[in-house]
Amino acid sequence: MWNRPQLLRDVADLLYVAGGAALAVAAVLWVARLPLFPIREVVVTRELREVRRAEIEEALAGKLRGNFFSVNLETLRQSLEQLPWVRRVTVRRQWPASIVLGVEEHVPVAFWGEGAGQLVNSYGEIFAAGMSVPPASAMPLLEGPASFVPEMLDVYRQSLSVLEPLGRVPRILTVSPRLAVRLKLDDGMVVELGREQAKAPLRERLERFVEFYPSVLTAARKRPDVVDMRYPKGFALRVSGLGAAPESESKGKP
Repeated sequence: MWNRPQLLRDVADLLYVAGGAALAVAAVLWVARLPLFPIREVVVTRELREVRRAEIEEALAGKLRGNFFSVNLETLRQSLEQLPWVRRVTVRRQWPASIVLGVEEHVPVAFWGEGAGQLVNSYGEIFAAGMSVPPASAMPLLEGPASFVPEMLDVYRQSLSVLEPLGRVPRILTVSPRLAVRLKLDDGMVVELGREQAKAPLRERLERFVEFYPSVLTAARKRPDVVDMRYPKGFALRVSGLGAAPESESKGKP
């Protein structure tokens, strides 16, 4: 190599370039650590319903270390997502001195189980939080296997739509360990729907309940406590003081 001057010059040039790049990187890192680019503002881009500014400030306390370039955005995000009403957060820098937060709150649509403060959001996720702002409308109570919450929420939404012509609203939706569905309506009536089946979908059974609702009241002579829609072609009633009064053409229940 020593007898090849051109190669030596090329190697020297490469070393100069590499050295210059290393110095440039070191200079940038040094400047970035200087107190020349302080963070002066934290901006929240969305209007918040439950999360308070004081909670955000407390969650970020001591974590806005460094300056505009060196602050750890991932640490900020993780800290904010620990707040009860926060579902997800995006964090980004905005030149020259701001941190911008996109805070997505949980939107509660139902109460969950018997645990105080447990709610279900619009994605079918369970979270624990206390509501300081009353919901726009009465929320139902969902009870059942935690792994089945999204499906329960879907069943509730369907039942809300199907029952609308009757002016009735489901208040409690319960799913048993065997995935049998029970609805308790706003007038106290319980509707047993059983399990989802290809030949007898839950929606179809509930539509049959709506169709026969006048017959249900006529047959019971007063509001029944329980209407059992698990029969293939009919229903059974349970009325206080009368026991069960089957009104089905079939003897078996799915």
